[in-house]
Amino acid sequence: MKKIVYGKELQEKIEEAINMLVNPVKSTLGPKGSNVIIDHSLFSPFITNDGVTIAENIQSEDEVINTILELAKSASVKTNDNVGDGTTSTLVILQSLIHEGIKLINKGYNPIILKKELDNICKEIIDLLNKMKIKPTKKDLFNIAKISSNDYLIGKTISDVYNTVKNKNAISIKEVDDLDVKVKYLKGYTIESNLVFNYFLKGEKEVFYNEPYILLSNFKLTSIEDIANIINFIIQKHETLIIIASDFNSNFINDINEINLSGECNIILVNTPEYGINRELILEDLRCISKCSIVNNLDTVTIDFLGKLERVIINDEIITFNFENNDEVKNLLKNLKKKKDEFSLKRVAMLEYGTAEILVGAPTEVERREKKMRFIDALWSINEAKKGILPGSGISLCKIAESQKNTTDVLEMVKISLKKPFIQIMENAALDAKEIYTYIKNNNFEVLYNVGKDKYENLLDTEVYDSLSVVINVITNAFSIAGMLLTTNYLIINEYENISIKNELEE
Repeated sequence: MKKIVYGKELQEKIEEAINMLVNPVKSTLGPKGSNVIIDHSLFSPFITNDGVTIAENIQSEDEVINTILELAKSASVKTNDNVGDGTTSTLVILQSLIHEGIKLINKGYNPIILKKELDNICKEIIDLLNKMKIKPTKKDLFNIAKISSNDYLIGKTISDVYNTVKNKNAISIKEVDDLDVKVKYLKGYTIESNLVFNYFLKGEKEVFYNEPYILLSNFKLTSIEDIANIINFIIQKHETLIIIASDFNSNFINDINEINLSGECNIILVNTPEYGINRELILEDLRCISKCSIVNNLDTVTIDFLGKLERVIINDEIITFNFENNDEVKNLLKNLKKKKDEFSLKRVAMLEYGTAEILVGAPTEVERREKKMRFIDALWSINEAKKGILPGSGISLCKIAESQKNTTDVLEMVKISLKKPFIQIMENAALDAKEIYTYIKNNNFEVLYNVGKDKYENLLDTEVYDSLSVVINVITNAFSIAGMLLTTNYLIINEYENISIKNELEE
C-alpha cells in the first residue's frame, strides 16, 4: 500500500521530524553543551556529545517522520564526511531555515522562488566567508583541536602528533585496554600485516629484521622453481628474505615452510595489501625504497630483482619498512606532492615523516569510546583548519548577518538562521545570548565571548576559532537540505499493514 502525505499535514510532519532530530543534538553545542546517552542493539549504552553519532541514532515509529529524518540526517552526515566537524551547527541552521521558511510559504511565498533565493544567498555567504579567512598558526591549530574535543590534553596530543607527521591520513586512532592515552610513532613506510601465516611472528608480538632482502611480485607465486636462483642465494647467505606477492599457492607455501624449518634461512611471505591501482602503487613505493625490481615475468627472475632495507618490523597488524633515502624516493615524493588525493597524501607522509598511532585508553569501555570520538573530531578539525580559520562561537555568521542591509523576506529568514548557532552556544552555557550579542555588535564584532573562560576577548587575542572549510560545509549542506524540504509538497511512502494484529481481530 502507498500512503500520500501533502500540504499542511506534510509541513507539520517536516517540522516535527526536524525538531525530533535537532533538539537532542543542539543541546551538545559549545564548550558547555551537555552529553546524550544512546542505547544500542549491538553493544552497551554509551555517552557522547558527537552530533553525527546522536543524529544517526534518532528514529521514529512514524514512517512519514522517519523518511523526513533520513533526508535531514544527510545534511549532518555529509558535513561530517566532508570535514569531520560542524554537524550540530548544520542542524541548528537547518531547523531555523525550515521553521522560518514554512512561515513564509504559509504567507503565500512561492517555494521555488524561495529556494532560488536561498541558493543565491548561500553563494554570497560563502564568498564573504572566504574574504574573512585567517591563516592559522601552530597555536591556533592547537586551540581548534582543544575546542573541538573540549579537552586540553586531547587537543595537545592531536596537535603535537599532527605537527610531527604533517598529515591526517598518517594518523590512526585506536581503542586499547589501558587507563591512559599513549602515542606511538612509526618511522618508515607501513603496510597492513597480510602475513600468509602468523607462524612468521614466531610466537612474538613483534619481530625485527636488520637489513633483510625483499622480493616484489605482481604475480601469484606457484612454484619455488620460478625463483630458484633467489632461494639458493638466500640459503647460501643465511639471510632473511621478505616476499610480497599478490598471492601464493599451497605448494609454494609448504616448500617455503620446509626451507624455514631447516634453519638455513628465514623467508617471510606477505600478500600485497589494498586492491586495484592502490596495490600497484604500494609495490612501486616499496620498489623505490628498497631499490629493487618488480617481478612481472617469471621467466626472467634473477638475484638482480632483490632489494634491501635498513630494517623491517612486523607485528600482527602492520609491517614497517625503515629505509635510506635515495634519489628514486626523492623523485617519487616530488611527483606525489603535486597530487591531492588522500592515498597520495598518506604515501607522502609515510615516505617523508612516518606515521603515528594514538592508543586511547580509559577505565571503562564507554569512556574509551566517547574519548576516541573526541580524538577523531579534533583530528578532522585541525586538518581542515590548516586551510584557513575564522573567529569562532558563531560570530563570523552573525557578522555576515548584520552586514546585510537589504531587507527582503528571505534575507530576514536567513539572518535569523545565521545567528542561531551563536544563540545556542550561549543558551547551553546558561548565558543571556541577547545581552552578549548586543555587546559584541556594539563593538563592531571585534570581540567575542569565550564561553570556556566566561569572558569577552578581542579577536586579535582570542583562541576561539572555527575552520573555514567546516563553516562553508555547514552553510552549504544546511541550505541545500532546507531548499529541498521547503519545495516538497507531496511525500509518497510504503504503508505496511500489521498482519498479525489483523489476524487476531478476525479470529
